[in-house]
Amino acid sequence: MNEEHLLRIQAIAEAALLAAGKPLSLDQLRELFSEEERPARQVMEHVMVQLENACEGRGFELKKVASGYRIQVRQEYAPWVGRLFEEKPQRYSRALLETLALIAYRQPITRGEIEDIRGVTVSSNIIRTLLEREWVRVVGHRDVPGRPAMYATTKQFLDYFNLTGLDQMPPLSEVRDLEEIGREIEKNMQAEIEFESPAAETEDESPGQTLH
Repeated sequence: MNEEHLLRIQAIAEAALLAAGKPLSLDQLRELFSEEERPARQVMEHVMVQLENACEGRGFELKKVASGYRIQVRQEYAPWVGRLFEEKPQRYSRALLETLALIAYRQPITRGEIEDIRGVTVSSNIIRTLLEREWVRVVGHRDVPGRPAMYATTKQFLDYFNLTGLDQMPPLSEVRDLEEIGREIEKNMQAEIEFESPAAETEDESPGQTLH
């Protein structure tokens, strides 16, 4: 396959990622091509490396996350790009981030187990927000009386926080408490620029307990 053909595949992949507005997997990108012209998986991987290199020095980057690849504004330029929009990106409460952190580190975990660790009641609004954002999902029910739901994180959680896997989260040994974990997670959050900006969660702001 000659260089001109590779550059054409690269241009098609770039156009698709710009239009999609969401991550696309390698197979989804390959499916853009008819069966007779579909590049082999190894060729597509090579093209994505080329595209990543082509983004060097630009205001955007090719980022690989859990669901695939996406083109996004580089984080260092977010303050300027954010001025294009009147609405501010949504910010999340300490209580929500602590709850999310516990699910991420201790999954699968029940709401009652989260409350035992934090020492306060978990607001139903927080659980609903995490489910609606598709950052967590119910993966089963604990085999105890009442059969409480067990929660775990999703690919959407990894995508939103610019992660390919949970192993990229800061080790527990490097963070002292739930509030610090929440800050570490938030540091990995991409600069989210949205046209809609609902009010941030404010309930359940009681201090969390240390997580050992």
